[in-house]
Amino acid sequence: MFERLERVPDDPILGLMAAYRADSSPSKVDLGVGVYRDQRGETPVLEAVRAAERALLEGQTTKSYVAPAGNPAFNQAMERLTFGSAHPALAAGRVRTIQGVGGCGALRLGAELIRTASPDSVLYVSTPTWANHVPLLSGCGLVLERYPYYDPASGGVRAEAMLSAIDALPAGSALLLHASCHNPTGADLSESHWRSILEIVRRRRLLPFIDMAYQGLGSGIEEDAFGIRLFAAELPELLVAVSCSKNFGLYRERAGALHIVSESAQASQAALSHQVRIARRLYSMPPDHGAAIVNRILSDETLSATWRRELEEMRRRIVALRQQLVRALAEACPRSDFGFIATQRGMFSFLGITPEQVRALRAEHHVYMTEDSRINVAGLRSENVEYFARAVAQVV
Repeated sequence: MFERLERVPDDPILGLMAAYRADSSPSKVDLGVGVYRDQRGETPVLEAVRAAERALLEGQTTKSYVAPAGNPAFNQAMERLTFGSAHPALAAGRVRTIQGVGGCGALRLGAELIRTASPDSVLYVSTPTWANHVPLLSGCGLVLERYPYYDPASGGVRAEAMLSAIDALPAGSALLLHASCHNPTGADLSESHWRSILEIVRRRRLLPFIDMAYQGLGSGIEEDAFGIRLFAAELPELLVAVSCSKNFGLYRERAGALHIVSESAQASQAALSHQVRIARRLYSMPPDHGAAIVNRILSDETLSATWRRELEEMRRRIVALRQQLVRALAEACPRSDFGFIATQRGMFSFLGITPEQVRALRAEHHVYMTEDSRINVAGLRSENVEYFARAVAQVV
């Protein structure tokens, strides 16, 4: 049976990671893999996470399964973090949550639920979107199409084209939106954009599916959830996939959740029952360790304050790196305008260079990024920003 299988190409990001590890140059720069790195170039374990994990292990009495819906205390804590503890949708019992295997698992659960409820539905994703959105969401048989989003000329959102395209979608379509820190572009929707999309979604009877993988790393914890909270207050239905990988630094623990907002508590409970069945068929039970850590942090006032401080420090570091990078590029490449990098949010930006130039950066200067020139700004350190800018100048 297996001898008939042909080797599939390596995942571009995973292949880039392997090439970087094999590079012996002391000047090498990794801007490819999408993880936060500190000034030492490490992905740290947060102080709040260490303290919560210590307390968790000391008090843990069992390693038995959690339910298919996951850790209920974690689910409720994530609802409060995502929507705000006083949100009317929570007060009305319109929100139900299922723990996912990371943000990716939450996304897949949402796609499976759409497919279950409406097999002929089409899910529209931005151009571009996170590369793994397409195989992850279409893997259940859901059809994906595109809508315009990014403007390479300005480094911002093609608002008019985006709104026009969304306004032309068939009723009943699903619409994937990035809550903040758009991956791969860093170009975020403004509050005005969110309000315009809301009116179209309401009129066209679309289902918003919002992916929030970076809450707190864009403009702030509350600000990054603006679109979600607005939509949940104004619309009858909404899906929200959230990840704890970036803002809690729990990448390998695979902690995430899918929030289901329905018109009534009864409808939400019915949707959750389908989610539990879907989860049971896919992986049976979710892992608990990461979810238990997050719940411990969010339910403890001191740990929560420590986490919020650490998260704010991470956010400010990214903002400072963006500003430093723009200054360095302006000096190294005076005929090119990279000012848009400072206006974007989160870890990612498109540098806007060709695949050939990307390959030249890798071969000649040991700088690693994806072929579409997406860079992880958090992969830079203050001492190698100028080196990176000079390398870009030599290939542009």
